[in-house]
Amino acid sequence: MIEQGNQAPDFEVPDQDGRAVKLSDFRGTPVVLFFYPKADTPGCTTQACGVRDHQADYAKVGAPVLGISPDPVAKVKRFHEKFDLNFPLLADEDHAVAEAYGVWAEKSMYGRKYFGNERTTFVIDPDGRVAQVLRKVKPAEHDALVLKALQQASPPAV
Repeated sequence: MIEQGNQAPDFEVPDQDGRAVKLSDFRGTPVVLFFYPKADTPGCTTQACGVRDHQADYAKVGAPVLGISPDPVAKVKRFHEKFDLNFPLLADEDHAVAEAYGVWAEKSMYGRKYFGNERTTFVIDPDGRVAQVLRKVKPAEHDALVLKALQQASPPAV
C-alpha cells in the first residue's frame, strides 16, 4: 500500500460522464482520493452523501474530492445522479488504480471470498505526495477524519 510521504501514483480514468480525469491535473492543490467498494450500497452511499454535504468544508481548504470504485461508468453515473453528488466519481473498472494504491484486497462476506476495494482515503498534498492514509474508515466518520487530516496537512497561513 502507498504510505504517507510516498509520491501518489498518477492515473487517468473516466469520471461519471466518461471524461478522462488525471490526478496530475490537480497538482498545486491538496486532493482527497477515497476508494469505496461499490456504488449505491449503504456504506458507500453514507460516505458519498457525507462528502456531498460537507462540500463547503472541503472548498474552504481548497481540496477537491475524488471518489473511486471498480464500478463501470454507467453505474457510477446512476449513483452520482441518484444522490445529486457534487464531486467527481471515477470508474476504475479494471481496478488498476486500486492496485497501484494497494487497496485492491481479498475480502470475505458470508463465507464467500472475493476481491474489491478496501475503503481507504488518501489525502494528497499540493506536490502530489501522500500526506495521510486513512484505512478502513467508517463511512459516517469519514468527513470529520478527512477534514482534520487536511487541516493538519496544510495549516492556515499566519
